[in-house]
Amino acid sequence: MAETTTRAVPPKGFRSAERGWPELHRIPRPPYRLPLLGDLIGASRATPVQDSLRYARRLGPIFRRSAFGKEFVFTWGADLVADLADESRFAKHVGLGIANLRPVAGDGLFTAYNHEPNWQLAHDVLAPGFSREAMAGYHPMMLSVAERLTEHWDLAAAGGRSVDVPGDMTKLTLETIARTGFGHDFGSFERARPHPFVSAMVGTLSHAQRLNSVPGPLAPLLLRRAGRRNVADIALLERIVDGVVKERRASGGGDGDLLDRMLETAHPESGERLSAENVRRQVITFLVAGHETTSGALSFALHYLSLRPDVAERARAEVDRVWGDVAAPGYEQVARLRYVRRVLDETLRLWPTAPAFAREAVRDTVLGGVHPMRRGAWTLVLTPMLHRDAGVW
Repeated sequence: MAETTTRAVPPKGFRSAERGWPELHRIPRPPYRLPLLGDLIGASRATPVQDSLRYARRLGPIFRRSAFGKEFVFTWGADLVADLADESRFAKHVGLGIANLRPVAGDGLFTAYNHEPNWQLAHDVLAPGFSREAMAGYHPMMLSVAERLTEHWDLAAAGGRSVDVPGDMTKLTLETIARTGFGHDFGSFERARPHPFVSAMVGTLSHAQRLNSVPGPLAPLLLRRAGRRNVADIALLERIVDGVVKERRASGGGDGDLLDRMLETAHPESGERLSAENVRRQVITFLVAGHETTSGALSFALHYLSLRPDVAERARAEVDRVWGDVAAPGYEQVARLRYVRRVLDETLRLWPTAPAFAREAVRDTVLGGVHPMRRGAWTLVLTPMLHRDAGVW
């Protein structure tokens, strides 16, 4: 297939795979397919990722699944994914649950379409906020939140109570991002129940995924009540974030954190600034996407350490050696925890907190020299299987 250079395809709602893959029949699929329902035999709504891993092992580095008349192509072979990384032929694809989050996140960094200008504007304005110098400046606040976690656990241990590790990791990461990025304290560890922001956030994420579990035309009818709850959840998220921004404007500025950059920094070349609406969307994006992924990574890391006492002991010994007798470790000391970093890296290899991401062809091309793709065709990269490709790992 000849390659023709074009712009990325503007979004037109959900695009199934049939029209974008001229030789779709060559891509393996599960053997038992039902009319309309597709490949739902043996599938589980509770373990969708594990289902996909099982099919991947059986069908190979590229395969397809169908549900409610929609075709999905999954890719996980390292050679194929490396080809998808070619930015001259492929770009980020916003689809599935990600597109369903646009009512709350809009053109934020995570949910923006490729053609939307605010993505690049926000990226260029906010990138300095993630420099090494910026991270060192956040260190005291990060340490303070970590101390609140350990104090919470010490009190539970003294009282003979168990702790909710994933729930506490959510509190830890939400407070860390809120304080370092936006100078806000949600008081998560002082609450008996999750902060309303967390409850609304979980509601919007769950609703975005549920939209993919029912036939599109029936979603307004089957999910009418859930849709009303989702509207209320989005309204609550926006009110909370608007309050944080209003508080910052009233105070006259913070310490140069992400929110200050959003409100005060112009693009270094164009002089353009983020609009008030986009500031809200970026704050929501950081709070939702940022803390959710980090929370999952830490929870899985602690789970794996509980299964491997020898690894846990070696990690603990490194902390004792690097930190010594100091009451509060410095930023440079944390950076020297190389074995602990390897524990986190291996955790993310085994269970990446983003189990899939989508890539879209920006022109007619051939994936891996074998599978023709028309402009606009897309595929889901199945990250846990990519990280288990025996040809690489």
